[in-house]
Amino acid sequence: MTRPASPRQRVPLALLLPAGLGLLFLVLPLVGLLAGAPWTSLPRRLAQPGVLTALRLSLETATLATLLCVVLGVPLAWLLARVEFPGRRLVRALVIVPLVLPPVVGGVALLLVFGRRGLLGSWLDTTFGVTLPFTTAGVVLAEAFVAMPFLVIAVEGALRGADPRYEEAAATLGAGRWTTFTHVTLPLVAPGVAAGAVLCWARALGEFGATITFAGNYPGRTQTMPLAVYLALETDLQAAIVLSLILLTVSVAILAGLRDRWVSAP
Repeated sequence: MTRPASPRQRVPLALLLPAGLGLLFLVLPLVGLLAGAPWTSLPRRLAQPGVLTALRLSLETATLATLLCVVLGVPLAWLLARVEFPGRRLVRALVIVPLVLPPVVGGVALLLVFGRRGLLGSWLDTTFGVTLPFTTAGVVLAEAFVAMPFLVIAVEGALRGADPRYEEAAATLGAGRWTTFTHVTLPLVAPGVAAGAVLCWARALGEFGATITFAGNYPGRTQTMPLAVYLALETDLQAAIVLSLILLTVSVAILAGLRDRWVSAP
């Protein structure tokens, strides 16, 4: 038996009008960016050494930061999703703090911990001769700090949605906890890990505040694409637009690839 077609829902004008204004508010800046782009000189500007250097550094540091987030964030997400312990809500809140913390404040906090006179930085400097601020490694650390919550939230959600009976069956068959985690749990939540890693990578690629505060803005060493945009705004608006277009293209590609999981209705 077929269901009768439901009548088309009428949208109240009181909702349609602000919804349209909200859409324009979000889309018009992007349209302005596309309209102001120097399309005729775009290939030449993209081939400039400074642009390619900033792009290469951004891709490398964002990838390394994502790998660091996966190594540390997946076990953290498993802990939050699978283990009951006192203060778990507080730990989850602390994990999410970088999402709402101003990035500049995050950079200052990183300096106080990993700077030469910081809580750990002084020990790293005197013991191993390792200095993190104003280095490429510092860029990776700053990007990982602001991006890891995206991965943890995605993986924890995937773990909570996974059927625990498979893990229980593996334990019943004699599998240890590590074997169960690597052979059962990880395959179950692999799509969530992949989606979280992509979002983490995109957030790391666009990081600005913590990076410039903790790592500085040195071309070829710490100047990523967002920092290059900021610097270009002071001298060459067209170059800033070109760099912004690259970041916009990457962001749209990321969202398009994740639309079924994150932004599409079921």
